[in-house]
Amino acid sequence: MKHSYLKEEHEIFRKSFRKFLDKEAYPYYEQWEEDRIVPRSFWRKMGEQGYLCPDLPEKYGGSGVDWGFSVIINEELERVGSGLVGIGLHNDIVVPYITAYGSEEQKQRWLPKCVTGEVITAIAMTEPGAGSDLANIKTTAILQGDHYVVNGQKTFITNGIHSDLVVVACVTDPKAVPKHKGISLLVIERDTPGFSRGRKLNKVGLHCQDTAELIFEDCKIPKENLLGDEGKGFLYMMEKLQQERLVVAIAAQTAAEDMLNLTIDYVKTREAFGKPISQFQNTQFKIVEMATEIQMGRVFLDSLIAEHMAGENVVTKVSMAKWKLTDLAKRVASECMQLHGGYGYMEEYKIARRYRDIPVASIYAGTNEIMKTIIAKNLGL
Repeated sequence: MKHSYLKEEHEIFRKSFRKFLDKEAYPYYEQWEEDRIVPRSFWRKMGEQGYLCPDLPEKYGGSGVDWGFSVIINEELERVGSGLVGIGLHNDIVVPYITAYGSEEQKQRWLPKCVTGEVITAIAMTEPGAGSDLANIKTTAILQGDHYVVNGQKTFITNGIHSDLVVVACVTDPKAVPKHKGISLLVIERDTPGFSRGRKLNKVGLHCQDTAELIFEDCKIPKENLLGDEGKGFLYMMEKLQQERLVVAIAAQTAAEDMLNLTIDYVKTREAFGKPISQFQNTQFKIVEMATEIQMGRVFLDSLIAEHMAGENVVTKVSMAKWKLTDLAKRVASECMQLHGGYGYMEEYKIARRYRDIPVASIYAGTNEIMKTIIAKNLGL
């Protein structure tokens, strides 16, 4: 299917990127899963080939291309495996904070290394006691002279182990009313005294994606590392969540398409009672139902990507896509595993990995329940 936001140069790029992944990712992915981490060497190879932050202006080391190239990168990485989600977070979620709100000095200092893969980024919002309720974070950053002193803990941080640069949501004004007006964003660098990493978290899925706890104990951060204006951190996060949730929707849609293709191939070759199970009516109906929903999801998603690239406000539609497509991916994972029979529960079959990787997509970037709350509000309910 030809997408409205993709031109010939995008398809040439996709072919090139697929060749890169065939050589540098697919042969090693299972080992990365066992090792529970994607090696930094892969990040550097991505950077060397121009696959990190391609939409950044050339003066910061990027290629200055449109966001359609990032869509392709996210789709092709998801086809390899959901554990590569940290690269999309770096490219399309964290780095855009620096691009949008950073000073020119900050951009010159950090962005070129983000493009090469020398610097890996993370964003730290979630805390042990605050997930979707960002207005109630407890991590504080109190200005003392030329430094902020940061104290608190973050958890479930994607790229938590590898990250060299972390955008941290902090309370800079504990007395602010309402609370969200006291939140600011600070950029904290690796090896800053008082900044340490806790456990690398042992997750149900996304095994090769490094997720960790971050701990700040009297961590002194130069006030020059404040991102944007003090007190506007909550606003900045709300502005950037549109693209973050769109990235999640893209991954979910791609995963659903991949699972369907895997299953169609499988049911054509697997025989039961003397014939391929693809010839049984139940199998056909299940496949047809999934294929129909997946195709409808793709059409909606592509129109949404095009609107986002045109600079339109699509918060309501993004919230719809995020919950609907992640929910669909979960159902597709379950149905496809069932159609694989006992083999679907074996680790050597990709559908087993998909089955455990998919569920978290309905939780991160704002739970699907939060998505429905946003939609209801925007519908005037």
